[in-house]
Amino acid sequence: MNSNRKRSKQDQNANFEFTVENLSKALFVVNKHAKTAIEPKFLYDLKKKAIGKLLAEGKAEKIGLHFSKNPKLAKQTSTVLITCGEYLFHLIPSKEDFQSLPHLGDLDDQYRNPKTNVSLKQAKALLIAYTGLKQPQLTNPYAPSTTKQSMSPFAKRYGER
Repeated sequence: MNSNRKRSKQDQNANFEFTVENLSKALFVVNKHAKTAIEPKFLYDLKKKAIGKLLAEGKAEKIGLHFSKNPKLAKQTSTVLITCGEYLFHLIPSKEDFQSLPHLGDLDDQYRNPKTNVSLKQAKALLIAYTGLKQPQLTNPYAPSTTKQSMSPFAKRYGER
């Protein structure tokens, strides 16, 4: 049983190699979970920063622009299609992207990214180590406050009325 624990730790450490394959799998998992998360802001920030770093290092490439499937307030918006390893991702385009990238039209519903068996915890840990982004600490609204609440000088306690 001890050997199984050692193997799983070795497997986890092997996933911390910053290869294109490992990073693209981690991005896929983080992106998939961000779409259904209650607080997706950090996951999307992590995705954006990781893709930015991959593009800067030449490990990812911008292919072109796609029409967005679900535009918010506009009738038609575009997203940048990015390839990283075997995976495709979309990001919000910059002004330069509209000038330099070709427009590919509508999304191709036939293509699906390959499935992966990386957990969200491992994917986040890999991308945090890669980007250096820190995860914000969540505050518990139900936890007792550490500061003593002061009472109004005009308020009377129960029984002093």
